[in-house]
Amino acid sequence: MARPLDYLYIVATIVFTVYGQVILKWRIGKLGALPPEALAKLKFLVMLLFDPAIFSGFAAAFLASLAWMAAMTRFELSHAYPFMSMNFVIVVLLSGWLLSEPLSWQRLIGVGLIVAGTVVAARG
Repeated sequence: MARPLDYLYIVATIVFTVYGQVILKWRIGKLGALPPEALAKLKFLVMLLFDPAIFSGFAAAFLASLAWMAAMTRFELSHAYPFMSMNFVIVVLLSGWLLSEPLSWQRLIGVGLIVAGTVVAARG
């Protein structure tokens, strides 16, 4: 039986996943587009791998995996996995706020439906 504090594993998974996605997009946006030539693409991608912010995004993905493994020791997958939909919600909202990406009404309605679905699934 899961205790309330066990939900911190799920929250940590979400936080690390969202951080990784947002930091990758932010940093890659600062470094520019992928070049068209094959050798230039390879050089650009290697440069990205050694960028400290991008590396922190990969580290966050690894930590998210560890937190998820811990969550799987406490919850049924069918109970825990719907919470992962909150990644979509938080990434959309942070993308609008931090990355100045457009937030249309359609997108916000979709986010609201995801939240409603998560609530229904978590109670079921």
